[in-house]
Amino acid sequence: MSHADSDAGASTSEGPHTAKLTLLTLTAMVVGSMVGAGVFSLPRRFAEETGVAGALIAWCVAGVGMLMLAFVFQTLAVRRPDLDAGVYAYAKAGFGEYLGFFSAFGYWASACVGNVTYWVLIMSTIGALAPALGDGDTALAIVLSSAGLWGFFLLVRRGVKEAAAINRIVTVAKIVPIVVFVILALFYFQPSVFADNFGGADYAGSLFDQVRGTMLATVFVFLGVEGASVYSRHARRREDVGRATILGFLSVFAIFASVTIVSYGIMPMEEIADLRQPSMAGVLEAAVGTWGEAFVSVGLIVSVLGAYLAWTLMAAEVLFVAAQDKDMPRFLGRSGADDVPVPALLMTTALSQVVLIVTAFSDDAFNFALDLTSALSLIPFLLAAAFAMKIALRPRAQAVTGRTTRREAVVAVLATVYTAFLLYAAGLKFVLVSFILYAPATFLFIKARHEQNRRLFSPAEAVLCAVTVAGAVLGVLALALGWIEL
Repeated sequence: MSHADSDAGASTSEGPHTAKLTLLTLTAMVVGSMVGAGVFSLPRRFAEETGVAGALIAWCVAGVGMLMLAFVFQTLAVRRPDLDAGVYAYAKAGFGEYLGFFSAFGYWASACVGNVTYWVLIMSTIGALAPALGDGDTALAIVLSSAGLWGFFLLVRRGVKEAAAINRIVTVAKIVPIVVFVILALFYFQPSVFADNFGGADYAGSLFDQVRGTMLATVFVFLGVEGASVYSRHARRREDVGRATILGFLSVFAIFASVTIVSYGIMPMEEIADLRQPSMAGVLEAAVGTWGEAFVSVGLIVSVLGAYLAWTLMAAEVLFVAAQDKDMPRFLGRSGADDVPVPALLMTTALSQVVLIVTAFSDDAFNFALDLTSALSLIPFLLAAAFAMKIALRPRAQAVTGRTTRREAVVAVLATVYTAFLLYAAGLKFVLVSFILYAPATFLFIKARHEQNRRLFSPAEAVLCAVTVAGAVLGVLALALGWIEL
């Protein structure tokens, strides 16, 4: 491994074995974590909610909003180079230890749940040939997915640099079938079908409801835009963090939007909504025949395995840095000679295993896990955007490097408004389910405080804890009484 000198803003958590990653590798990690299961499910996810007009508006909103978030992470990497692990560190610096802890846990939990969607989609894909796997939620599918979970655990244990190198290779391999899909779909594009799908099917609501209904799907496919900032302690140069973020975002935005829009020119919206996942395979099959389904299915498996690797790395990294900063129990801050935080990696795999079992009780395992992943990530994103806004308004109070600009303030405000709207679009169901996960996580915060012989909660933290517990109780009651369903 390289032992290049660290930048001036390097974290004290760095050790002699910390791997140093180049701009290309950091960008590949952003692209690798963004291009995963979500893109292959986009045609059906959008067709269930909206027609062409709503999809175009949704992508414009999501594109601008996520670009603002990408700019936020770029700005924060420059203005606060002393902060590592991105999302978690920004929340803590801006709003205190308890919300920083929740941001770390929420981001980590969203990554673990997101990893489950990958295995569900792989099993669903293979299920087209092996009915015993169903839609990825049968007993056999869960057993095989569990074997995959722990197999990757053993792979990542070999070292961060080795895993990142594998991810860079896989990133190139998985972009190819997606680009080929878009090109073939354009070749078989039917303007009359596209026109019929423009306003949406009879089951679609108002244009606003159509756009709102797609918001969580767009959040899911853009998760990973912050990947370089999460892994900032490994960057060879600090400025590469922001560059990788923007390059990664721009590299995949056009692809995501194109996959959605061209699908409306192949099949009627109602038929796309009835496709099994991965729906991209069904669309291409309708265009070119059965070989199209096989082509997309192979590409999906390569893509999903690469994304799973990237997200496993990032999830463990968040726990590790939080423990190094004494906001998580100290056992999560241990790493081996190969720079692998093994306890954090083990806990990441264990939570994914638990969520994988829970999906067996869901009516739609893939969509449930996808939406919960998006909802869990929203609070960390909102806190990061709000911290950028706080820096823009009061730079001197935040120990900012360099001079802030009016552009940075506008970007931060837009990113904050966008993430707040996403919380509204998520709806009460997923907010309450998120609280069910957040509440027991408080014990990790208590353990970390106990290890430092510190007071468990300040008055403000006690209020936040009470709100979290109350939300969790409401969530459990809502599930028990059938007000919300998995």
